Amino acid sequence: MDVRTATADDLVDICNVLDGALLEVEMSTLLSAIDDESVLLAVTSGEHTDERVVGVLVLVENEIVALAIRRRRRGQGIGTTLVEAAGENDRTLRAAFDERVRPFWESLGFRSTAIEGSERFEAQRTFEQ
Repeated sequence: MDVRTATADDLVDICNVLDGALLEVEMSTLLSAIDDESVLLAVTSGEHTDERVVGVLVLVENEIVALAIRRRRRGQGIGTTLVEAAGENDRTLRAAFDERVRPFWESLGFRSTAIEGSERFEAQRTFEQ
């Protein structure tokens, strides 16, 4: 598996992975993030197969607005790899998420707090070289 920056040619694959994870990202936000080179893809390719997008991370400034992994590929470290790649270059990342995925984010070292008046959580982590 490799991680690379998405291009406009990847839009259909990105939308398929996001849709499969039941995540919605405004199209204008997604297109802007692609233009800013802030969408990372986890891709697989083999000698006899075309490249396949198995994971997507959408970053807007320092906020992860979407992280989606194809259902059959979950639990293989793809999400961890994408988050680590996004955190390169000594940056602090933020994310907001539901309770059901809180253990995942905390396993990556994100410190979470409940969002007042909501069932969601927000978290951040500073990555250092």
